Amino acid sequence: MPTQYLTADEVRAAERASGDLLADGTLMRRASHGVAQAVAAELARTGGVYGRRVGVVVGAGDNGGDALFAGAELARRGVAAHAVLLAPDKAHPAGLRAFRAAGGHVDDGLPAGLDIVIDGVVGIGGRGPLRPGAAAVFARLDPDTTVVAVDLPSGVDCDTGEVHDPSVRADITVTFGHPRRVHLLAAPRCGRVTVVDIGIPDPAERVVPRLFSYSDDEIDWPTPGPADDKYTQGVVGIIAGSHRYPGAAILASGAAVAATSGMTRYVGSAHAEVVSHFPEVVAVPDLAEAGRVQAWTVGPGMGTDDAAEATLRAVLDSDLPVLVDADALTIVARRPELVAGREAPTLLTPHAGEFARLTGAEVTADRLSAVAGLAAKWNVTVLLKGRITLIADPSGTVAGNDAGSSWAATAGAGDVLSGIAGSLLAAGLPPQRAGAYAARVHARAAALASRGAPIGASNLLAAVSDSIRRLRSST
Repeated sequence: MPTQYLTADEVRAAERASGDLLADGTLMRRASHGVAQAVAAELARTGGVYGRRVGVVVGAGDNGGDALFAGAELARRGVAAHAVLLAPDKAHPAGLRAFRAAGGHVDDGLPAGLDIVIDGVVGIGGRGPLRPGAAAVFARLDPDTTVVAVDLPSGVDCDTGEVHDPSVRADITVTFGHPRRVHLLAAPRCGRVTVVDIGIPDPAERVVPRLFSYSDDEIDWPTPGPADDKYTQGVVGIIAGSHRYPGAAILASGAAVAATSGMTRYVGSAHAEVVSHFPEVVAVPDLAEAGRVQAWTVGPGMGTDDAAEATLRAVLDSDLPVLVDADALTIVARRPELVAGREAPTLLTPHAGEFARLTGAEVTADRLSAVAGLAAKWNVTVLLKGRITLIADPSGTVAGNDAGSSWAATAGAGDVLSGIAGSLLAAGLPPQRAGAYAARVHARAAALASRGAPIGASNLLAAVSDSIRRLRSST
């Protein structure tokens, strides 16, 4: 089952549903033990636990209590534990007693030379940036100090993933029961996320838009069966580039060829250039000569003039799935009626600038609501590109993919993504799954191609097949 990411309200409701486990403090004891275990494991990985030095930054409420109880457990294991109380009168009383009883030190400021610092400032109810006192504590840390956040990095919004300034950047985040939306939406800020089972049940009711992600073993990449031929596996049509600017045509067509074992047709003035790179592509100059396809990818480098608009209109007037990208999105921005309310599956794949043209407003920090809102308004699926790619369908569900890096942020990479996703549409996948699967393979291909060095889109394209092969080997 895909991983579900909860809102703060869903987490609170699930905690209340745990009954006595919440009331008698069992959840807090389990949570703090999970934090202590994560810190101890990191200490053990880097030289051992006994005699190491850990700082605890303690805010008011239960989040600070979790941190204090964790500090107490670490102190009992021989760790020198130092705590800073940001709000001494509001520190969790039982947690503070346990911390002091275990030999923990309460200081006005954290000493230098700490191995790990626990962020227990605010939890899922936190709003806005770090307060000055907390910001000053983290600003004084050695840049190499490992930070372990309790539930989420303080100063980052739980539901939207908005990263306020200042805020904590964690190396490890320890959360409880279920991952929160912030753990995907602000993944670079959370570091490695560890989910500790403390007995919190699944939420009884979900809040729309629902956010989820696929793991590798949940991605069922289409492969040929015993009775398949090139037509039954899906024929994708690519309309991209031009004779003068053939790059987009070559990249999108090549990606479609690499992504599935069906058939790729190309339409446009770069037909000769496409065939010279990929002779298996059936390429023609005019739409009327294209032949039958099961889905279209249209837009990269096609231009935005009247002829391009007429081509886009003809494709969207069909009852076939259509992926709309790049120049085609610019046309849609001025002619939204071309896609709004279209009954056939439609996948828009904008980056932030194109999204702003489509909506007339810059993408806000709440990317989740923005992408879900456009999908619902136009009754289409919208893939908003980025390090964290979000794919919203009209129902309000949103699939997310953390690329893990930004190696794919290079000219032409979007053309490759469009070719991959379009071929999956032709293979019969619904738009949201096609977009999510394509985003995963695209990101992995970028990482494989890079190996720590800058790449171009051609390098990324060359790694697509290997990315799919490795993905399938994990299932």
